[in-house]
Amino acid sequence: MRTAKKVEVTAGDRTTLERWARGGNTPFRLVKRAAIVLQADAGKRNKDIAKRLKTDRQTVARWRGRYAESGLTGIEKDLPGRGRPAVRRDALTRRIVNRTLKTKPENATQWSVRTLAKELKVSPSMVHRVWRAHELKPHKTRTFKLSKDPHFVEKLVDIVGLYLNPPEHAMVLCADEKSQIQALDRTQPGLPMKKGRCGTMTHDYKRNGTTTLFAALDLLEGKVMGTCMPRHRHQEWLKFLSLIDKQVPRNLDVHMIIDNYGSHKHPKVKKWMKSHPRFYEHFTPTGSSWLNLIERWFRELTVKRIRRGTFHSTDALISVIMDYIGKNNQDPVPFVWTAKAEVILKKIRRAYAVQIKAS
Repeated sequence: MRTAKKVEVTAGDRTTLERWARGGNTPFRLVKRAAIVLQADAGKRNKDIAKRLKTDRQTVARWRGRYAESGLTGIEKDLPGRGRPAVRRDALTRRIVNRTLKTKPENATQWSVRTLAKELKVSPSMVHRVWRAHELKPHKTRTFKLSKDPHFVEKLVDIVGLYLNPPEHAMVLCADEKSQIQALDRTQPGLPMKKGRCGTMTHDYKRNGTTTLFAALDLLEGKVMGTCMPRHRHQEWLKFLSLIDKQVPRNLDVHMIIDNYGSHKHPKVKKWMKSHPRFYEHFTPTGSSWLNLIERWFRELTVKRIRRGTFHSTDALISVIMDYIGKNNQDPVPFVWTAKAEVILKKIRRAYAVQIKAS
C-alpha cells in the first residue's frame, strides 16, 4: 500500500503558509496549496484533505510531495513547460499596455478598467490583472517642476554643500515665510473617532482671518526661531532678520538659505545685509523650494497642528503655532540631508532628457 510523503513544516514556513491560506490578495491556487500543506503537517490523510478542500487525492498528493521536496518554492510556482504557451494572452497583454501608455479615450483624460475593456472587447478583470502586473495606475499622477534657473547648478552645489559640510563657527538657517495661514472654524462640531468609524468634521468652514509665520530652522540642532505677523512685506522680513540677529550669538556667522521672493531682495533688505556682514544669503534656484528644509518643517506644522484644527480667531491660531514651535524646541529633531549634488544632478539631467523626448 502506497504511503503519503511525510510533511514537516518549519516555524518560518508556517507563518507564510498561514498567511497564504487566509487569502486576501493571494491567488486562489496558492491558497489551496497552502491549506493542503498545513493539513498534511497536521497528520491528515490525503483522502480526508481532498474531501475537506473539495479536490481530488492526486492533487493533494502532488502538492504535499512538492513541499516535501522543495519547500515553499515547490508550491509557490508551477513547473516550467506545463500546458500550451499563452500566445494569445501575451499578445493581448501587449495591446493593453500599449493602449494604456500611448493613447487616451475620446471623452476622458485617462483609461479606466471598464472603458479600456470595452474598447478592446475583453473582460475588466483581464485589464486589471495586466495593469497590476505592470504596475500601471492611469488614475494617479505626481506633480513635478524642473527649474529653468540659469544658475541652477551653482546654487544647488552651494546649498547642498552647506547641508553636507556646514562651516565652523557659523549657524546655518533655513528660513522662509508661510503666508496666508487661515484661522478656520467649522460650522458644526465634529464627531470623535471611535472603533469602526473615523473622526468627522464639516466640509464647510468659517474664515476668521489669516496670519503669516516667519520661521528659521537651525540645520544642526533642529530648533526653530519663529514669529507671526499680519503681512509678509519687506518690512516684516527686516523685523524677522533683526529677531534672528538678536537670538544668534555674536561670535557666529549666519548663513541663511532662502528663496527668491521679492521681499528677500528688496533694496532696504540688501542695505541691511551690508550693515550686518556676518549674515550670508544663499538663494535656492527658481522653482526649487524643495531645496529649503524649512519647507519640510512647514509640512510637519500643517499636518500635525493646522489642517485639522479649529480656530475661533487669529489669536487662537497664532497661539497654537507658537506652542508648536515651543514644543519642537524642547526636544528638537533635525532633518538630515543625505543626497549629494552629483546624484541630484544626474536625476535632473535624466528628467530633462525624458521631457525633451516627450515634447
